[in-house]
Amino acid sequence: MSESTPAALPIVVIGAGPIGLAAAAHLVERGIEPLVLEAGPAAGAAVREWAHVRLFSTWAEVVDPAAEKLLAPTGWTRPAPATYPSGGDWAEQYLQPLADVLGEKVRTGARVTGVSRSGRDRIVDAEREKQPFVVHIAHADGREERIFARAVIDASGTWATPSPAGGSGLPALGERAASDRIIYRVPDLNDPAVRARYAGKRTAVIGSGASAFTALAYLADLAKSEAGAGAKGVWILRRGISGSTFGGGEADQLPARGALGLAAKAAVDDGHADAVTGFRTDAIERDADGRLVLVAEDGRRLDAVDEVIVLTGFRPDPSFLDELRLNLDERLQAPVELAPLIDPNQHSCGTVYPHGHRELSHPEQDVYLVGMKSYGRAPTFLAMTGYEQARSVVAALAGDEDAADRVELTLPETGVCGGAGLFDTPDTEQEAAGGCCAPAPALIQLGAPGTTSGGC
Repeated sequence: MSESTPAALPIVVIGAGPIGLAAAAHLVERGIEPLVLEAGPAAGAAVREWAHVRLFSTWAEVVDPAAEKLLAPTGWTRPAPATYPSGGDWAEQYLQPLADVLGEKVRTGARVTGVSRSGRDRIVDAEREKQPFVVHIAHADGREERIFARAVIDASGTWATPSPAGGSGLPALGERAASDRIIYRVPDLNDPAVRARYAGKRTAVIGSGASAFTALAYLADLAKSEAGAGAKGVWILRRGISGSTFGGGEADQLPARGALGLAAKAAVDDGHADAVTGFRTDAIERDADGRLVLVAEDGRRLDAVDEVIVLTGFRPDPSFLDELRLNLDERLQAPVELAPLIDPNQHSCGTVYPHGHRELSHPEQDVYLVGMKSYGRAPTFLAMTGYEQARSVVAALAGDEDAADRVELTLPETGVCGGAGLFDTPDTEQEAAGGCCAPAPALIQLGAPGTTSGGC
């Protein structure tokens, strides 16, 4: 931290999700005052929006060590380490108790609208690092506030900015007009109203990651039920089917993550979903009955569907950081030192090296992006990764360089070869490039929607 910045100022943490709260716990452990600003009405607001989805990491992997120490005096005990929480479990049994312990250090309904250096826009060099950060906040009741901080940790995530259906990264033509039939989240089919929306309907699922696997498994379970008979999924893939399409299978060191891909494969094999490959959505049109017709860039038109679930990933929102000097990779929108470690165009087997403050630093001293936001547009983020980021960044802000540089994390292999950058490659070449890690898939039944794994 800049020696001239008043030590009495708090370190502002943006976002009261798993990584933001972990950062606050590490700050408290080091005797540094955090102020956590959460736009939502409660801690873990984004996690609560996918409360019905079960994580593919166990409780042992989604509780931060510093947070657990902070919770211990309250009598809190970690749930059974080998079990898998849902998003709702994670929020209610861990995130909310942690926010309660932090007390007034966490403010909800407080949306950060801008961050800068006090009296300095991004152009001005003069004595820049001597100035504290100024953070502008819009409160849920309409009030505006300005506070000062000695450092800023942005753990706001990417949940609020899902990627569109369009294959070019822009919304497909007609996508906005069809918004009444499109969602960008895994639907909660335990909700009777949501279940009725998809029962007996033909639904397109656009995407190739864990969320798409989850949605396909949910729709397959719906189709098997008496009330949902006739439900059919249409899985839209921008690339072909390869050895890595369904994840790492039994080679994945997170078994539930591997099982999730196998459940998606079962949905296709059992006829509950049809896979359409090499399809990059260019337009979404309505037919005479109001149903949606997806049109590819190459002119292919699919049979009409009733609903569309777009699960093409998320992207960061750096707009409220525009007055800071960030160094972001031009492709991933991740910190430039981190980007080569996580770029799916370059990495073939899903391994991301543990990293910390050095890879997350920017030209603007004492500002860090952590958690999902640090990955920009890259996939496969794990809570364990974010906790290690928070530990290292806080150690650096505390001036403990040895601890900040120390690696205290071993990440599990995905068992997947072949990154997203292979989606232009012919199917046969993808199999050659992408089949090295995964054995022939075997079916693992995951059960009803309420127990299907998906998440981090």
